[in-house]
Amino acid sequence: MQHWIAGARPRTLPAAIVPVLVGTACAVRDTGEWNHGIIVWRALAALVVSLAIQIGTNYANDYSDGIRGTDAVRVGPVRLVASGLASASAVKRAAFASFAVAALAGLGLAAAAGWWLIAVGAAAFLAGWFYTGGPRPYGYAGFGELFVFVFFGLVATVGTTYVQVEKITGLSVAAAIPVGLISTALLVTNNLRDIPTDATAGKRTLAVRLGDRRTRLLYVAIVVVVFAMVVAIAVVDRPWAALALIGVVVAAPPVRTVLSGASGRALIPVLGATGRTQLVMGTLLAIGIAVSA
Repeated sequence: MQHWIAGARPRTLPAAIVPVLVGTACAVRDTGEWNHGIIVWRALAALVVSLAIQIGTNYANDYSDGIRGTDAVRVGPVRLVASGLASASAVKRAAFASFAVAALAGLGLAAAAGWWLIAVGAAAFLAGWFYTGGPRPYGYAGFGELFVFVFFGLVATVGTTYVQVEKITGLSVAAAIPVGLISTALLVTNNLRDIPTDATAGKRTLAVRLGDRRTRLLYVAIVVVVFAMVVAIAVVDRPWAALALIGVVVAAPPVRTVLSGASGRALIPVLGATGRTQLVMGTLLAIGIAVSA
């Protein structure tokens, strides 16, 4: 069980939790009243969908990278297939089972808020599978960060608000930007650490394409823009959103580590620290949006 939990990559799960928190907060204040604009079961279903897609994607990546042999030499956390801790077929079944859980919860939301959401869910499943799966995985071509921003930022945050109030709001779109960017920072951290092994394996990730120095600058730039967007949201619409700036304290250590030139295993703690930054920033942003007049 410990191996399977590790294979689900718990440190990446804030990327699934935060968009739902922030999207729900955007719905809470949509009508200006606490007793309107939020339906609890829809929020919980959205959380199940988001978590299940994230876990399914992690297992799918483990499976695809494992059968390709690209995880044969690995610096980061253990992979189930590459390390021989689980068979490729078992990991593939785990990925499909996770996607099935997401589909069941998603069907409930689609029935309540609009059947067109099935197409959005299907796109999310395909994005999760083809990140490293299929004959031409887009993650190997340097498009992983773009898809993370779209699906774990825009789609997840705006989608959560939509299933509550059944409309797309400007606030949810604005809030989705810092949420999506900090999720992107997680992937940038992971790919920065793996530049040497990915280059050897033929994975042309964005980090491999940019090189070590520019990838470090990209990570810092993303973090800066995340908190700049928090300021913008606070100034323009939800003043208490500024609470999320407390996340700067959590973000500072990983930024220093990245700028120090740390590499290999020394970057593993940065992934966890970035996840904590995401959780702190996202939770406080959600609270700030919800309580702002």
